[in-house]
Amino acid sequence: MSEEVIFTLFYLILSFCIIYPPVEFVSAGFTIPSLFSRVLGSEDENFVSYHIKRTIVTLGVYSLLPLGYIIALFASEYFQDVSSLIIDGSLFWKVFFTTSLALPILALYQIRNWIIDDFKHHPIAINLAKFCNNNNRDWKTVAADINTEFRRVDKICVQTSSLVKVIATENWILKVKPFTILLAHQSDASLVVQKADTHRISLQTTTETQYLNIEVKSGRLGVETFIIRINASDFKDLEDRIARDITILPNVKFHKTVTEQFVDVFKETIKSNARYDTREELDQCIGCMQTRPNVKLQKLCGDNTGGAESCTTCYCKPMWCVDCMAKWFASRQESDQQNTWLSSKCTCPMCRAKFCILDVSLLDSIDVEE
Repeated sequence: MSEEVIFTLFYLILSFCIIYPPVEFVSAGFTIPSLFSRVLGSEDENFVSYHIKRTIVTLGVYSLLPLGYIIALFASEYFQDVSSLIIDGSLFWKVFFTTSLALPILALYQIRNWIIDDFKHHPIAINLAKFCNNNNRDWKTVAADINTEFRRVDKICVQTSSLVKVIATENWILKVKPFTILLAHQSDASLVVQKADTHRISLQTTTETQYLNIEVKSGRLGVETFIIRINASDFKDLEDRIARDITILPNVKFHKTVTEQFVDVFKETIKSNARYDTREELDQCIGCMQTRPNVKLQKLCGDNTGGAESCTTCYCKPMWCVDCMAKWFASRQESDQQNTWLSSKCTCPMCRAKFCILDVSLLDSIDVEE
């Protein structure tokens, strides 16, 4: 393979990694936002301004990539006849060289159009202006509201890819793209899960991951409808942050993780165990802090061997709900031996007494939903 081909392939791969950075580049900080962090400022302090600057820098860098290839050819010791290649070479090289010069010029012209009138014609500013309620407000007022909400710790940020990020604040749903931000106000937005597709992570394992396509449609005139694609594991966090209900179409079937499937089996299995009667005043489950404790660990199995691996008596009062106890049990098992989970043992989260699934009792008068 010639040196020209090797150099060209290397530059193409590098350009692709700059445009769509892989995990290794992101981890190393070799991305446009990281490299130009001093220019962009802090996203937390001024969210909208940060992304306006980011889109400008991104457009400039992208436009310089073809010209960078020409400059690299001139600078390389292996290519001494680049000038003759461009001047006397084929039509392809002449067109490529002309294009590499034209792209930065066109990018500068576009950046100029974005900057004039205090960024009024920038795609982000145009999208924000659609949410102005009257003539006394401009896009900066909407930007200030978003900046304030983004500074709060209760926002949800989901990095759906190296280029796209989904953000849900108290009142806004935002999709950050390389050159713009699509947004909707929760008060007049509808969210519909339209599609779910499942992918196997590796051919050597049975582990699967599911992605959901959620349509976000605003009730305001002129606001663009957009799709957010997130991992199903992030859906619960997004749903908790969204003030409105998320509609799930009948044809969409959620894929349950191994842990979620085990929780269902765990709950069904302990229904046949003896119940535990208590008159104690119980606080919230210390695992999730969302529901009352409804299980108690008490030695009911016939394991009386007395060995180190035998079940022992737990003296803790009921402090956990069945979901949290099932998840705790699953977390202490070997991930590659799922067929042995039900017959395995675990330790109490508090006193470390060893127990098996036969030792988990529902509190009296407690019904466990599927």
